[in-house]
Amino acid sequence: MRLDPKNKMGTKASVGGERASPKKWYDGRMITVLIRVSHGPEALVMTLSSLVPAVADGLVGDAVIIAPAHDDATSAVADASGATLVVSDDLSWRHGAGMARKDWILCLDDGDIPQEGWIRVLDRFITLGARDRYLGRLRRSGGIVRRASNAARTLFCASGVRAGDLVHARALLDEVKIRHPVRLSASVERDPAFG
Repeated sequence: MRLDPKNKMGTKASVGGERASPKKWYDGRMITVLIRVSHGPEALVMTLSSLVPAVADGLVGDAVIIAPAHDDATSAVADASGATLVVSDDLSWRHGAGMARKDWILCLDDGDIPQEGWIRVLDRFITLGARDRYLGRLRRSGGIVRRASNAARTLFCASGVRAGDLVHARALLDEVKIRHPVRLSASVERDPAFG
């Protein structure tokens, strides 16, 4: 096996004389993932590990971890994953958005796990439907109480950014006004261990 120096994606170029199939590469459609930490490094690791397929597909370009205080365990997880660590008392999405390298940002809480199909849904929203829309909202799975709570939040606080939202950085930095979110067909669930 040898690596092709012209191959910028880092994929194996040839194995046994055959050319390896290239990964899907998103170029300008990559996103940053912001993860707020409130349940500790174990929940953070669960969320980061759920993002690996999107990193491999080229959709997730970088991650920013927002923690309420500096601690060695969270810092070690950030270092090991190559993520940027931001300390913010109020865990503000805006503080994390200032460190994002991409225009589109997926906001998650530690312990959130995007469900099957989310990579395709986010890619389609960014490339096809996001011309004047700055906010896409993933569905939240859960019991009837959680669904009712999410429905009420969507109805009365439609423009507020929350975990499970794909939002343009300009909206998080207050450069454009967020209108009603576009409901996306993908969902995000909480790991049961972290409520």
